[in-house]
Amino acid sequence: MAHSISGVWVPALTPFDKNLEPDAARFIAYCRWLLEKGANGLAVFGTTSEATSLSLAERQSLLEKLIAAGIAPAKLLPGTGLPALPETVALTRHAVTNGCAGVLMLPPFYYKNLSDDALAAAYGETIERVGDSRLRLYLYHIPQMSGVPITLGVIERLLRRYPETVVGIKDSSGNWENTKAVLSHFPQLTVFPATESRLLEGMALGAAGCISASANMNIAMIRVLIDALLANDESAAAKQQTVSVIRQVMEKVPVIAAMKALYAQAAGAAGWAIVRPPLTAFGDAALAAMIGDLEKAGYDPSVALKGLPG
Repeated sequence: MAHSISGVWVPALTPFDKNLEPDAARFIAYCRWLLEKGANGLAVFGTTSEATSLSLAERQSLLEKLIAAGIAPAKLLPGTGLPALPETVALTRHAVTNGCAGVLMLPPFYYKNLSDDALAAAYGETIERVGDSRLRLYLYHIPQMSGVPITLGVIERLLRRYPETVVGIKDSSGNWENTKAVLSHFPQLTVFPATESRLLEGMALGAAGCISASANMNIAMIRVLIDALLANDESAAAKQQTVSVIRQVMEKVPVIAAMKALYAQAAGAAGWAIVRPPLTAFGDAALAAMIGDLEKAGYDPSVALKGLPG
């Protein structure tokens, strides 16, 4: 099927300055670089962006600055889901008003053990309050972090009531059987697995591509793999193997801090390594070991990170 958005959408890292404030200039330059390296779009203000450590005002300001700097809103899929309904509505309405491709919405993630009816009603209340036919909502399923799974039953309820609004899902559960079930039961949805390791199988089943944390540091190779899959190129299987091994290295480390440390070294800019608490910086010894593993896997930082803004 034709998806409204597809390919590799990068959950862009958020750089901070020495005062732990978002570094807007570096963020803008970085987002431009990701698009130049092959990203089809940017899923800003999700888990990898440290979004739950950002205020509403910071998210709104950074989004406005990206657009003012010339990054097309149609290339942006901001995260908007928060525990408080008014804040979710405010962020979602802001994204819609600014012409974004859609929003990636976590469930309200404080109260646990919600029924399918309760969670569907929470999403429905947000949709009704935003009250804009332009809204395109992508569900964000990451139960290991949110503690609130978006079940097949919830999806079914939402599609029955809001078929023009609820258009996709990012499945970050790490449960491939769940991803396959979503693809099988809801072929009308734009489905993004959260790993590039499953692109060959996933796209064959109808997945739109991936939204992956490690796409930040391996964007070009992932884009080449997706293009090969779309072209039915016989080299796709070998490309998938290399990309998967690189991904496996990143699954063994705290990926946000590790990528930021890698960037600090590659760009010669110590500020890149800064994470906002409660996250902690990645150590030098761990970084050296990770780089060694990446190089063995076929990843060359000098190539992959060429032109990275400092």
